[in-house]
Amino acid sequence: MSKFFVVFDVDSTLIENEVIELLADVAGRREEVAAVTERAMAGELDFSESLIQRVATLEGLPEKVFGDVFQQITITQGAKELIHRIHEAGGRVGAVSGGFTQVLTPLADELGLDVARANDLEVVDGKLTGKVLGQIVDKAAKAQSLLEWAERSNFKQSQTVAVGDGANDLEMMSWAGLSIAFNAKPIVRATADIVVERQDLLELAEILGV
Repeated sequence: MSKFFVVFDVDSTLIENEVIELLADVAGRREEVAAVTERAMAGELDFSESLIQRVATLEGLPEKVFGDVFQQITITQGAKELIHRIHEAGGRVGAVSGGFTQVLTPLADELGLDVARANDLEVVDGKLTGKVLGQIVDKAAKAQSLLEWAERSNFKQSQTVAVGDGANDLEMMSWAGLSIAFNAKPIVRATADIVVERQDLLELAEILGV
């Protein structure tokens, strides 16, 4: 069996949804936010700027919205079985997201991820302020996470695998030993080592030898 450190994007990869759009739906701003998301993932907008714009629309939402949105998430077909097989083979699994820790943390627990990183939305007096705390998880932060996690776990760079769908994943994918485009935008499909056509993460099992 092959042993890899596999790092997944989250929105539209590990899960079928875009969490920011689910949050914006509650705020009554979904259409506006979805249009910005689409342009950012296609590489037409700077991700950090687009995230700041989109998060600003969430100002005033109650903190309980995270729990409500988590209930709406659909985990991508095959994700749990694939993660189990990677672990069985002695590998490790991480997720790095331009989304939010308030949703990724319970998702990571449910999926049994070894490590996870995302943006942290500011909450004051039980309400979202429309701001992101700390450094934004952009394409450079995604690549840095993959390399740091692998090194910490004694995996060579050649043993790393990056799985993603949007422009924000390209730098992480360029550093990985193997890059896999899943449910991907044309800009990602054009540069990935492997393109997976079916919306089933278990398709990766044969590629990874697990």
